[in-house]
Amino acid sequence: MSLKPPKKSDLNKSWMKPKPDRGMKIQPEYHLIVSEGTDTEPAYFEAIRDIINSRYRKKIQLEVFGEGDNTINLFWKAKQRASDSANGFRHVWVVYDTDDFPAEHIDRVVELCKENSTEDTEYHAVWSNQCVELWYLLHFSYMQSDIHRTAYWPKLTDWLTGIGAETYEKNRKDMYQILRPFMDFAIANAKRLEKNNEGKLPSKAAPGTKIYELVEKLKPYL
Repeated sequence: MSLKPPKKSDLNKSWMKPKPDRGMKIQPEYHLIVSEGTDTEPAYFEAIRDIINSRYRKKIQLEVFGEGDNTINLFWKAKQRASDSANGFRHVWVVYDTDDFPAEHIDRVVELCKENSTEDTEYHAVWSNQCVELWYLLHFSYMQSDIHRTAYWPKLTDWLTGIGAETYEKNRKDMYQILRPFMDFAIANAKRLEKNNEGKLPSKAAPGTKIYELVEKLKPYL
């Protein structure tokens, strides 16, 4: 059975709205999300942060920072933030686009995350090849064509206007709220891409994204 995105007419129905698992036992856990972008990615993850931090005070807590730096430099800034914080972060998520950065830098972040992970803190390389807009598009459609990242934006506009959400612009603050009903579809599509990219380095896995791993980790609390 193929997975399809929900219909526009179903989006406001009660059964489409996420319900917290009242019986879920929650162990305290802190997450640090550090992104390359200073607006687009932080806006998406800050919406998630606001929901989780208010719902699970002193249990599951997120901190989100947009650093305006890329690949290797971004990793070291994330590590510094984790070291400087009084919070013992269980997970540190380094979110970056491949864009046109050198392949060795893109792939090196994955190695750095593995090398610096400990029993107390796990580092995650959350790359998107080519950019975060791929993750957005996967909420509406599976795509495996390696197109330039600028071609993602008109495609997003077509999908968004189709559900009455107006045109896509970078730095939109409401993308999480718009995309939330299609989250399961996006995760399934991203996993399908990952299977197709099996054995490839991030710099060669185009298109592909690891954002689904971060979202799937936090999804039980949304």
